[in-house]
Amino acid sequence: MTQLDLYYATNRCHLGKDRWQPSGYGKKFSDDGMENLRFGRVSLELDDSKVQKHLVAQVGELGAGDGLKLMDYLSSKVAKARIQAYEEKLQNDIHQDSQDARLGSAALFQDVQQAMLQSSDVLVFIHGFNVSWQDAVANAAALQLMLNRPGYGDPKQKVLVLLFTWPSDGQALPFTSYRSDRAEAEGSGAAFGRGLLKLRDFLANLRDRSTQGQALCGQNIHLLCHSMGNYLLQHTLKRIDDFTPGNALPRLFEQVFLCAPDVDDTALEDPAKLGRLHELARQVTVYHNKGDNALVISDYTKGNPDRLGSAGAARPAALHQKIQQLDCSAVVQGLVEHSYYLMGDINLDLRHSMDGVSPADPMLRRLRHPLYANVWLFG
Repeated sequence: MTQLDLYYATNRCHLGKDRWQPSGYGKKFSDDGMENLRFGRVSLELDDSKVQKHLVAQVGELGAGDGLKLMDYLSSKVAKARIQAYEEKLQNDIHQDSQDARLGSAALFQDVQQAMLQSSDVLVFIHGFNVSWQDAVANAAALQLMLNRPGYGDPKQKVLVLLFTWPSDGQALPFTSYRSDRAEAEGSGAAFGRGLLKLRDFLANLRDRSTQGQALCGQNIHLLCHSMGNYLLQHTLKRIDDFTPGNALPRLFEQVFLCAPDVDDTALEDPAKLGRLHELARQVTVYHNKGDNALVISDYTKGNPDRLGSAGAARPAALHQKIQQLDCSAVVQGLVEHSYYLMGDINLDLRHSMDGVSPADPMLRRLRHPLYANVWLFG
């Protein structure tokens, strides 16, 4: 048996009598409001042999690693997981920067910083539609295990996943749940924005201390949004802009991955949507699949325009030079239509990008599109 530790932030309501010792988190916003954030760590006890079986499993043309079956196994372990929520000490007459104040975000950032000092990048992960607390933890834990598979990626570099989980219903009711989750994703954008602003301030403080001789870890922070998590991100950008001086958003991330994004296929052109996302990162990559039935349903039964996660951007040539897109349709082929970022060589592509491998490097399963320099075909 081995222990997997997963860090999280959430604006879900806690379950149980004590918010600092919760049994889990529910389907509603925190009782203190949709922007209230809790931070903590979940510890899972895992059977090494079962984990390894899924990490090496061959899945059609996707290669080795079945993250979806691994997620199913991990989901069965979440109910018995140990949750450690970081306690906060705040009073109306105590400023949050006072030594007498204690912030959960500061405790989490300090613990994550210690992991980064041990040669670990951080990947912030936002899940999509119809995801319970249990499935969100299993999803993020599977992503962390897949990205750290032995023999894949830079052996000197690790990746730590930090989960942001919002109150997605976790109930597959075709119309009601989708509309509810879309409204909750929009509301949660401000909460995630608060978290990123806290991160910005923490990083700024670190940089200030580095001028006084404190060494920086030299690691990177990345962001991965899946499905409706991209719609949440869209509403995060406005919150960050409202509290950012100057004309540019702060560059917080090295890589941003938009996986099966459930947003309009013109969102990356529109400054009111995701048109300024490139300001947050060195590079943005869209992963899409023309056979994604979940997004087809989003198009036709919910009255949405064409989705970015189906055929990619409507006008690739109009995108900022930092933005790439990868068409995964040829290898997904119905095997895993919507969560293919957890699978085989597509997951490895994510890891290579975090390791700094160029999109044109021959070690990647990418072919450049004959018409667009920023479009790649996975095959």
